Amino acid sequence: MHRPDAITLKQLRALSAVATHGSITKAAEAIRLTPPAVHTQLKQLAENMHAEMLRRGPSGKMELTAEGEVVLETIRRVEVELDACMRSVAELRDGRAGLVQLGVVSTGKYFAPQLVARLRKEFPEIKVELVVGNRRQTVAALESRQVQLAIMGRPPRFPLNHSELIGPHPHVLIAPPDHWLAGRRRIDPEALIDETFVSREEGSGTRILMSRFLDRIGEGRVYDMMTMSSNETIKQAVMAGLGIALISQHTVVEELHSGRLVALDLPGLPMERAWYLISLADFPLSPATRRIRAHISDLKGSFLPQV
Repeated sequence: MHRPDAITLKQLRALSAVATHGSITKAAEAIRLTPPAVHTQLKQLAENMHAEMLRRGPSGKMELTAEGEVVLETIRRVEVELDACMRSVAELRDGRAGLVQLGVVSTGKYFAPQLVARLRKEFPEIKVELVVGNRRQTVAALESRQVQLAIMGRPPRFPLNHSELIGPHPHVLIAPPDHWLAGRRRIDPEALIDETFVSREEGSGTRILMSRFLDRIGEGRVYDMMTMSSNETIKQAVMAGLGIALISQHTVVEELHSGRLVALDLPGLPMERAWYLISLADFPLSPATRRIRAHISDLKGSFLPQV
């Protein structure tokens, strides 16, 4: 019965050494074993293979049989794979290779792809994957370790995390350019009583921020609210005249520059918030993840849209 699992690296190395040096004695010296030990390894290999690996040639040297030649070729492939394995392990250990999953809240999709492209160019051996979701989804992905790093505003209370401020995140109240409040200076919040506000879904960080803003300026008043599933849909709804919206300025840079949208001038706006780089506090990061986190930190928000 064939027993591949009984074949050991010692047996294979013994055969390779004899094939190289031509005798058991010289092979034993090369691999730092005694001749009897080498002989034992060769005997066990022959028994496991059910074939003789060596024969004595006309010159007196040990030569490979046809079966031994086949095994020697396999040994060479094994050694190549082991060398490759050792290099891969070293790269993972030193952070020169690996997989890093970066979670980003939906608002961050306006800069995150460029950031990931920059990271991949800087660290070509590290695979950086981008995972986009709303705030609730991104926090859940971080907690379940589906992502190792996350970029969002306002670090969550749970799970316990390490947070680092990486750049400003201003929010503005946008309206179409023909809105009756467009161009007015220091608008009285009372002017917003009859406005419809276009907002993200429950669980979104932007939705939470808008709710707090309206609670503050309206002192508990209930405003007409229209829910949209994405920032792009919100922008289109506002440009179509369906309402106004509090939104990350990073998502409307182009529209504000082109005049397709305007930012309304109210006290307390733009609302200054920040972007944070988040990682779990009680879970060790891989060397590759530590390198990516350090590099994002060193960029100091230079990848954020210029507003």
